[in-house]
Amino acid sequence: MKIGVPKEIKVKEGRVAITPDGARYLIQKGHQVYVELDAGSESGFTNEQYEDAGVQIVSAAAAWAVDLVVKVKEPLESEYKYLDGQIVFTYFHLAGMTSSLTQELLKKGITAIAYETLEDEHGRLPLLAPMSAVAGNMATLMGCYYLAKFNQGKGVQLGKVLGRRHGKIVIIGDGVVGQHAAQVACGMGAYVFVGGIDSATMQKIKTGLLPDAEFFLSSPETISEHIKDADVVVGAVLIHGAKAPKIITEDMIKSMAEGSVVVDVSIDQGGCIETSRPTTHSDPVFIKHGVIHYCVANMPGAYPRTSTIALADATLPYILKIADAGKEFLLADESLIKAVNICDGKITCKAVAEGLGMLNNYQSIDKF
Repeated sequence: MKIGVPKEIKVKEGRVAITPDGARYLIQKGHQVYVELDAGSESGFTNEQYEDAGVQIVSAAAAWAVDLVVKVKEPLESEYKYLDGQIVFTYFHLAGMTSSLTQELLKKGITAIAYETLEDEHGRLPLLAPMSAVAGNMATLMGCYYLAKFNQGKGVQLGKVLGRRHGKIVIIGDGVVGQHAAQVACGMGAYVFVGGIDSATMQKIKTGLLPDAEFFLSSPETISEHIKDADVVVGAVLIHGAKAPKIITEDMIKSMAEGSVVVDVSIDQGGCIETSRPTTHSDPVFIKHGVIHYCVANMPGAYPRTSTIALADATLPYILKIADAGKEFLLADESLIKAVNICDGKITCKAVAEGLGMLNNYQSIDKF
């Protein structure tokens, strides 16, 4: 199969979908790999390294003119002209987008396979997990950075100073993002509070990973109470494939002190904070009701080397399965079936169809 790797064009997105080693492996398995010029440069991979692996370095148009396109982020409007019946394997987050991308994918006959809805046999999300871990680590660091007075923050530092704790961080969500954000905050020595919906899971995490964190069952009442005096709030809520629920309301934001910080890691799925809107690495924050909002939709792109290696290691086995199976990939792997969001002009992920109000375009993948 011909596999194309375009250069990512989202603002300050430095990740690349396949490393030179990954490309070499695919070529050894009999496939052809085409990588756009300088696609790996921000991640520290040169054109020469790809060429040494057997890759053909090509233009953007040629990287898209293949059977299988592998990316990191969703196609942007300037890339719509390249869509033409390919299989596209990337993070789509369609439920959190406007419907324009979905309409374009449907119209152009794209088979859209989404990293974020691919589940393993245990119901886990193996392609979302590595980037969730990076984003979780980053969420606490960004929260702490924007608390600085020169960033119009409260001037509170998260962490211990000569044995005394300073700063309160509240993390809503106890999945991969929440756990990593909490681990960083606990390591710094802040007061850490984590909200979740399963007391058994929370007790297991507290006993194993986060003995210094305080856990609470999330509800509008408990979230509202904890947020009032929080210095940093991290929104880390995920419903597989679906639009994120607005669990942190505008009234809750209004109750926070001026100069507090919120980090909405769920923003690529529409955001779990009512006052959020997507931002970029070039313009990462805005202030509403006196609260600093950090809502960058591609957070791991800030650390492209680490993120690329972690993501490419996770995606490579599935890329090979798709390439080996060709158009019969739906028969190749149960995980891949769950990851298909669009096929043959139909939305095949119900959560996406519901999130976009397009249930009239939905058809179960089982019927293909």
